Order: sequence, then C-alpha cells, then structure tokens
Amino acid sequence: MNGMITAPQPLAVDVGARVLADGGNAVDAAIAAAFVQMVVDPRNCGVGGFGMMNIHTAKTGQEVILDFHGKAGSKVKPDMWENEVVRENPSGYGYTLKNQVNERGYKSITTPGTVAGLYMASQEHGTMTWKEVIQPAIKVATEGIEVSNGIANARKNQPIGSETSPWICRGKSSYEGGGEFIANPDMARTFSIIAEGGADVFYHGDLARQIARDIESGGGFITLEDLNNYEVTVTEPICSDYRGYTIASNHPPGGGVTILQMLKILEGYDLATMGHLTPEYIYTVSMAMKAAWADRANLVGDSAFVDVPIPDLLSEERAMRWRERIDAHEKITVPRWHSREPGSTTHLSVVDPWGNAVGLTHSLGSGADVVTQGLGFMYNNCMNCFNPVPGQVNSIEPGKSRVTGMAPTLVKTSDRAYFTVGAPGGTRIVTGILHAILNVLDHRMTATEAIAAPRFDCQGDVIAAHARIAPSVCERVRGMGHDINRLLASYGGIASVHGIIIDPETGKLDGGADPGSGGMALGTKTISPL
Repeated sequence: MNGMITAPQPLAVDVGARVLADGGNAVDAAIAAAFVQMVVDPRNCGVGGFGMMNIHTAKTGQEVILDFHGKAGSKVKPDMWENEVVRENPSGYGYTLKNQVNERGYKSITTPGTVAGLYMASQEHGTMTWKEVIQPAIKVATEGIEVSNGIANARKNQPIGSETSPWICRGKSSYEGGGEFIANPDMARTFSIIAEGGADVFYHGDLARQIARDIESGGGFITLEDLNNYEVTVTEPICSDYRGYTIASNHPPGGGVTILQMLKILEGYDLATMGHLTPEYIYTVSMAMKAAWADRANLVGDSAFVDVPIPDLLSEERAMRWRERIDAHEKITVPRWHSREPGSTTHLSVVDPWGNAVGLTHSLGSGADVVTQGLGFMYNNCMNCFNPVPGQVNSIEPGKSRVTGMAPTLVKTSDRAYFTVGAPGGTRIVTGILHAILNVLDHRMTATEAIAAPRFDCQGDVIAAHARIAPSVCERVRGMGHDINRLLASYGGIASVHGIIIDPETGKLDGGADPGSGGMALGTKTISPL
C-alpha cells in the first residue's frame, strides 16, 4: 500500500508526502506537514496555538487521542468579564465584550499546547527524529514562500505585541502583498530552537521565559508557571457504532461526541432510501444536527471541569426521544450561550504504507494579533469562546479549555482504518465531518464525491445551505416547518473537509480535498523523498 496525505495547503501536503516516500510513518508526515502549515498559513495555525490528534496504529487496531487545547491562564477569574458584556453575538459566536478584550490582544491568549502535543506524538509514535520532521518547515521559512491573497489580506491586521513591524515579521520578512516571495527568518529561528530543544525549551527554557515576560507585560493571564505546568491530555477515543462501522472521535472539549450523537440519532432513519439532498433528507439531518447542538450547549464542556454525560448522550434511549420530537416536527431550540468559533483552523489527514492513520486539527482560534518581538509567530485567542457568564458548562476557569468543534475522526471496520476525516471551520467542523461520513457510509460516495458534495448546517433557527442546493428544494424544506437560506457560495463556508478512504480489501487509497479551499490529496507513488 502506498501512503497519502490531504490538507488545505499544497506545499504542506507535498512535504508530508515526501516524508512518507522517505520512509517516515503517518505521524512523522503529519508533524512535518503541520509545521509547514504554520509557515504558509500563519494566521490559522502555529506554535502559539492548540489542537487535537487522532492516531490509529495498524498493528494493534487501536487509537489514541492527544488533546493539546489551549488552557486559560492562572490569572483569570470566572466573573472577570461578567460586566463587560455588550451583547450576545447575533451569529451565536460568543459575546461581544467592551474593547474586544476576549477577542484581540494579550488577554485573549490561552496557554499554547501545539508544541507539547506534536512533540509527544513524535516521541511516542514517530519513527524519525523531532529535528528531522521540523527541518522542512525551517527551510521553507528561511527560503520563503509566495504570498497568497489570504496572507496579503491578513497582514492588514497589525500585531499588538512587541513586534512593531507590519503583521508578523520585519524587513525582508514583511508580508507586503500578494505575489511577492517572502521569508520569515524569525519563525525559522524559533523553529530551529524548538527543533534542538524539543518541547522543554518552549515550556521551560528561554522561549518560555521570553513568552511569559511579553504576555505579562501586556497584561495577559498566562504566567511562566502556566507554561511550566502545561500537560497534554492523552485518552482513548469515544467510540460508537453506525451502520456496522465503528466511529472513533475525540472527547470534549472537542466536537467528537456531538458528531457521534448526530450519527446515533440518524441511524434510526433510512437515509439512503430518502435520497441525498432531498427535502426530507435535509430536514431530517438538520434536525438531528440541531438536537445534538442543543445537548452540547447545555451539557458539554471541558471534561476536566464538567461531568459530561457521554453514555447518556450516545444512548439509544436518548436518540429515540429526539427522533420522536423530529418526527412530530416539534420545535427544537438551541440555547444562545452556545458559541461558534470562526474558521481560523487547519487540518490534515494521513495514511502511511503500513496502514497507520493520523487526523490532526490545529488552530489559533482566530488569532490574538499578538506577536512577541523576534519570535515570528502569532498567539491564539482562545479566550474569545469562553462564556463570560459564570456557572455555565463553558464558563471561564483557570486551567480550563473552552469548547471547540475540532474532531479528527476515524471510521473503522474490523479494527482497521477505513475513513480518516477532519476539517477546519469552527463549529461547522462537526457538521462538515458528519456530511462526509454520511456520504461515504450511506450514499457510498468516493472520498472526492463525499467531500465535494453540497452541504448544509443547522445550529439554530435557520438552516444554512450551499448555493448548489436548489431553491425549489429549499422551498419544500420551508414547507416542512423550518427556515432555510442558501449561502452565496457554492463551496466553502461549511468547514473545509479533508479525508482518505482505505479500501478494506485492496488497501487502495482514495483521498479527497475540499474544493472550497486550495488544498489537495497526494499519494506517494510519484513523489520523490526529501
């Protein structure tokens, strides 16, 4: 069997495929590609961010989830922003606070987890050295990349940190506009330090002290002790059956349990007979989405702080109660304290020649617009999706992670990987991945077909649908009792899904990359090693 990788950034995909061709395993390729993603997509991911990784080991047939979410600093207080609320955002995306303190600047930063998570994956599951897998990204950051329109537009957001030049870097490293070929020597230098010193230098060494000093000087909540004490959460995945397959995804604060609950509800319907994207199909799947979002808003938070009733959420009894309400066309209300993060995230899926599979989602939230002098990377703004009102499942507490949609998910058959899938895209990660799984398992689509098919999302009073879903179909959905609006876009806006199907009989790989982003799926058959 050959290897394959798919992600939104072609250069990162190319590097990951070359690592596989060079004999590296899926974890090696994922880490190498992830660091390149940080160079070419520095507002969506980076060492100042957070993420989750789902690792399937073919030899054992088992998975491990590495959870490296950002954690609120030790200086936060549960009620510190209760009186700063201007309004709850109409989109459902959290709250607007006075002076955007939760959205932009030092106070929006949580303790980064990406370096710790990727380092643990490399040490415990990789075959190449940590220094080897980071080297391609150092090379890219040093030699430079052509500026995309996305990066050129993003540089309009000036950093708040001690770095005073435009966007991320100084001099030759400045991101001056689309079409230019630029480098990021500050990021390359930081990556070189991390390559030599591992996670220890980021959380205990000179980098840690530099990060802590800058954040403290800016009035942030993170201390050197918070960096010193950061730990990756290692768990087995949450697993549930669907149509004879095993679905393995992540624990809260990630989105896996919500995907599994939607599938549990939908297993009671013959979706294939309904027909893909018929009015009945859209209504039924949307209501299952809405039901699971209602439970998520009321019951799901960081498992280290909240007793999330996972067995009940995934029980057939609860699914039956929701189906009864759906069949009766009963109104389902999603409480508005549920937050929706924007889509400043990235994902990659990898399968290696030995059948190991990795799903990795990592992010900056939407970026704090803070850069420490000389380090070349932006910090996350994970404080933006905490509920500023105390006493809720997603309220602020020191050391707590806020809920996210991140959900690198694996579909298995007979303990073998069948479909590894994930996405960036905020809370619409959950519904984007749901569509891909339904399209593969119920509608027997290829990976490309499953990921390219029109999608819809329902987290409130209106279903949002891709423009490729016909107006006449939407009108019939309204006639069934639920409002639906077509998006202006035919692709994009409902996550950016990437995945790989592994044929259980032949081992042939079938990769899909979301046409709404600029990525690709690439196998190792024609790729040269690094």
